[in-house]
Amino acid sequence: MDLYASRGFPAIQSSSLVVIRRGKRVAILQGELTFAHGYRIGIKERLSYDNAVVIEEYGYELWHNSEKIAWYDSQPHPNDPNLASTHPHHKHIPPNIKRNRVPAPQISFTEPNLPVLIQEIEDLIKGKIRP
Repeated sequence: MDLYASRGFPAIQSSSLVVIRRGKRVAILQGELTFAHGYRIGIKERLSYDNAVVIEEYGYELWHNSEKIAWYDSQPHPNDPNLASTHPHHKHIPPNIKRNRVPAPQISFTEPNLPVLIQEIEDLIKGKIRP
C-alpha cells in the first residue's frame, strides 16, 4: 500500500516518490503521484534539515492526461503586486499558463504541501473544482 494512501489519501493509485540525499542536511524529494481519471502530480522539492525540515524550493505540476493544467513554483516575482500576499508562492493557471499567475496561500516552505495538492486533485476528480 502506498504511504499516502495509507494515511488517508485513498485517491492515490501509485507513487514514484523518492528521497535523494545531497549531503548531511539536504535532500531532494522527487517523483510523481498518480490518480484515477488520468490525473497526476509531478513533484520536486529541495529539503534541508537543521532542527526542522524546510522546503527550500519546489515545483509541482498538475496534469490531466497529457495536458499540464497548473503548476506551483517558488520563483519570486517581486514586480507582480497580485502575488505579494503569498510571495513567493504562486500557481500558474490557464489561459496562458506560463504568464497567468495567482497567489497560493496554502503553499509553504515550513509545512507539508503534498496534502494540499492531493486534496486539489481529489476535488478535481469529484468535480468540486474545474481545472
